[in-house]
Amino acid sequence: MKKIIAIIILFACASTAKAQFTQYGKIEYERKVNLKRLLNDLDDDQKQWVERFRSQIPDYTITYFDMYFNTSKSLYKPGREVEGGTKLWFAQSPANDNVVMTDFGTEKVKANKNVYEQKFLVEDSMRKIEWKIYDEIRTIANYKCRKAVGKMFDSVFVVAYYTEDIMVSGGPEMFSGLPGMILQIAIPRMHTTWIAQKIELIKPKDTDFAISDKGKKMNQKEMHETLKTSFKDWGKYADKNLWWTLL
Repeated sequence: MKKIIAIIILFACASTAKAQFTQYGKIEYERKVNLKRLLNDLDDDQKQWVERFRSQIPDYTITYFDMYFNTSKSLYKPGREVEGGTKLWFAQSPANDNVVMTDFGTEKVKANKNVYEQKFLVEDSMRKIEWKIYDEIRTIANYKCRKAVGKMFDSVFVVAYYTEDIMVSGGPEMFSGLPGMILQIAIPRMHTTWIAQKIELIKPKDTDFAISDKGKKMNQKEMHETLKTSFKDWGKYADKNLWWTLL
């Protein structure tokens, strides 16, 4: 009996230690886009063109991203490549090459974004989302996560799952603002989900937070105005392209 009690205490201490001391590491996120639903968002003439290639279109396109983090900063960037991905234009996201550095101390973000051969250096404050937290719990990458729902761009709902066991208020892309690390994000209107596949408790080096200063400098609002004009002839797909570029 004493042995059983000792084992229970040992596991409880290990669990508590994880909750208290997971303050840095590396997260691999899998981003999955539902191409079949994305196809339904195209204009009729665009659909007719894509229909010729329907047999070549997979149900989903998958991309991987890595995020290094500690209690001061995080850096999100493209990860390992996936073989055999589709090259059709409507499946190519402007956010495929995003690199996002978040400074939690200054509450500032800096991002390298390539938008159809245009390079941007975005510098702005951390995005403010009013999150509503729910009781729903699920396990992601061996971490207990709680559900939260927020809204961006006034009308686009975001469903997040975050863990308080990682004491960093960060997440993929520019998502943050919850009492713990976001391990899953779903944006139904973009038919897209980011979910943590694995978490390595490795201490990042200073070089892991390096980000390029190249590109046209602007903030998120300026980028929105610039690209809104560029996408004006994209039909129903224009809004989604804007959302992708402003992630």
